Amino acid sequence: MKRLLIDGRLVETPASFDSLNPATGDVVGQSADATIADAETAVAAARRAFDTTTWSTDRDLRVRCLDQLHRALTEHKEELRELTIAEVGAPRMLTHGPQLDQPIEIARYYADLLQDYPLTADLADIEFRGQTHRRWVEKEAAGVVAAITAYNFPNQLALAKLVPALAAGCTVVLKGAPDTPLTTLALGELIAEHTDIPAGVVNVLSSTDVQVGEVLTTHPDVDMVTFTGSTAVGRRIMAAAAPTVKKVFLELGGKSAMVVLDDADFDTAAMFAAFTICSHSGQGCALTSRLLVPREHHDAIVAKVAAALERIPYGDPSAPTTYMGPLISERQREKVDGMVRRAVASGATLVTGGKKVDPGFFYTPTLLTGVDSADEIAQEEVFGPVLVVIPFDGDDDAVRIANDSIFGLSGGVYSADEDRAVAVARRIRSGTFGINGGNYFGPDAPFGGFKQSGIGREMGVAGLEEFLEGKTFAAVKA
Repeated sequence: MKRLLIDGRLVETPASFDSLNPATGDVVGQSADATIADAETAVAAARRAFDTTTWSTDRDLRVRCLDQLHRALTEHKEELRELTIAEVGAPRMLTHGPQLDQPIEIARYYADLLQDYPLTADLADIEFRGQTHRRWVEKEAAGVVAAITAYNFPNQLALAKLVPALAAGCTVVLKGAPDTPLTTLALGELIAEHTDIPAGVVNVLSSTDVQVGEVLTTHPDVDMVTFTGSTAVGRRIMAAAAPTVKKVFLELGGKSAMVVLDDADFDTAAMFAAFTICSHSGQGCALTSRLLVPREHHDAIVAKVAAALERIPYGDPSAPTTYMGPLISERQREKVDGMVRRAVASGATLVTGGKKVDPGFFYTPTLLTGVDSADEIAQEEVFGPVLVVIPFDGDDDAVRIANDSIFGLSGGVYSADEDRAVAVARRIRSGTFGINGGNYFGPDAPFGGFKQSGIGREMGVAGLEEFLEGKTFAAVKA
């Protein structure tokens, strides 16, 4: 059984719960099932560590510990890889990118950034009542952070919250998703066994009890909540944090559009659209799940995308040639299938896909046409390998449709004219954008959304500053 990390100790619990391999439905392992009392103990430990140790003020200690964490993650990379494949259903090839190898470098990035990051900035002197006043701003840790992650990219999400929070000097209670607890708890074990991070600075929980999450978002000793998940849950977290006016970071849903302009290379755009929506079986908030195409080229592009989707290799995620693995659970597969069925019942055309494949929780790459921008399937996040095609009439109409969403997380545009593509991208309200397949992802690139896709930015310098507070000082010069 994977154990919790609370106040420097790896803790077993009387109750545990199974984690399933989504490719087979078999049990991968068991996780400790934290209680409300465990969550309260973890918060108390984090509060004590922040208030009574030198963690928040000792930059050298934090750099050393982040170096140790990066080394431990690197040395145990292959164990983490096999666990991620088995528990998350992530294809092996994806673990060599955003599922594992790239997230590990988040620790390296922030260890390096912290060494030279300016925590003090001078302001100009001012004259007031006949005296000269020296002024400056210092940045200090926000305090105790509750970090709550989603199931789809557990290594990335945990490290993108935990590492910059630690770099800033915060203490953390990290709660993994109940669908992928083993991967997050493995991180806690590495911290406990291979770093000098003081007891209480990092606490790692897994739980099937939703009230554990409620403790973290409402507890008066928690200063900040960072959450990745659905917009619906994000709204509830904002409301829960309001009575104590906690600082809140939210990375929420997306319904991102890929715009193919009339001068684009349709073969390249179609292939990219197909492979993007099948990345991790569509279980990515920033994936482009709406494909906007010129009306006069609609049928030709649809045929190219359908052909590409039908060639996507899916199946056993441990196989090196598999591109698409399973959905995380039968519950998620039922949700995806239900949305596809409702779309077809409402008049959409199922071009390809729309089938469950057993054993495991597989769903075939799916393409829908005849979809209106106002339809559920074009407005709501599916979180599955489902792409909808919507025609447009000119660049202005494409921008209008792309912005016709409560979300604004990501997007893409294809055009032979890069200046035209960038001009369209700048008019679409989203936090990240790819031009002709451009990839922005990296530890140094801020990630987050507009509108109901979230608040704040993760990674990069902005990701560190989310966990800092500014304090302005003034002193009368002698």
